[in-house]
Amino acid sequence: MPQQQGTHRLQQWAVALSLGVIALAAQAQGAGGTLEKIRSSGKAVIGVREASPPMAYALGAHEKFTGYHVELCERILRKLAPQAKLEYFAMTPQNTMPLVQNGTVDIGCGPATNTLVRQQQVAFAVTTYISQVRMAVRVDSGITEWKQLDGKTASATTGTTAVQLLRKLERDLNIKVNVAQQKDNIESLLSVETGRAVAFVLDDNLLAGIVANSRDPKQFRLVGTSLQSEPIAILFRKDDPAFKQAVDAELKAMMASGEMAKHYDKWFTQPIPPRNVSLNLPLSDDLKALFAKPNDEPLESYNK
Repeated sequence: MPQQQGTHRLQQWAVALSLGVIALAAQAQGAGGTLEKIRSSGKAVIGVREASPPMAYALGAHEKFTGYHVELCERILRKLAPQAKLEYFAMTPQNTMPLVQNGTVDIGCGPATNTLVRQQQVAFAVTTYISQVRMAVRVDSGITEWKQLDGKTASATTGTTAVQLLRKLERDLNIKVNVAQQKDNIESLLSVETGRAVAFVLDDNLLAGIVANSRDPKQFRLVGTSLQSEPIAILFRKDDPAFKQAVDAELKAMMASGEMAKHYDKWFTQPIPPRNVSLNLPLSDDLKALFAKPNDEPLESYNK
């Protein structure tokens, strides 16, 4: 009986949160914020990535975008602005912050790490994924730990936190790593495949997604202890607190109802397009705890 009562209260809370989105949306519209812009223009612009599976990526000839974060953004916007046409704007790690900051995109759905520095430019929703920074290497490389990168070339995508983490790694382990920065994640993995680099450093979920959709996934493996835990979140303009409240309310309702966990399973434990390969990354204890008690704490709070 106590368990049934607890479940009932949880459902009530989820319903209340969902209903609260309507009031928050109305508040944001009245303040001339993002929702007012969407309503007056008749469209909502979603910032996406072309090569960051499973979070956000393109299918086919870049005509359709999908992913864990993309579907969350679509759901939120259809709830807050059901009449608006959804449009997609491809971003890179390098231009994500300015495009969100200047309002070119209404909501950013690529895999962005919430940091104190970035909070000076944009606002982040509650965290929807906690990544672990590791490396992808060729199976035949013999590399299993970070100190083996000494004197070798490691690949990192420009604009990601991996670049700074590799610099810190050099200082901590007293090694020297040649960091080759690539324009996107596909190029970074290709540099490992072709032998131009021995490792590709990035968030574990993105590494798993890129490897799963590569030409020969079996030639790679993820190794190394985690360099850092990173809170990944949807982002938007900093000067629109009502929009943040509305987005957060919808995400919290999904977390409270259990729908967010199901959405996670769809993208991380089941086969995903285009090659119908599973990433086999079950929901972690840390993420379960976060779904139970959502927060928007930055990176610095996760790695004290």
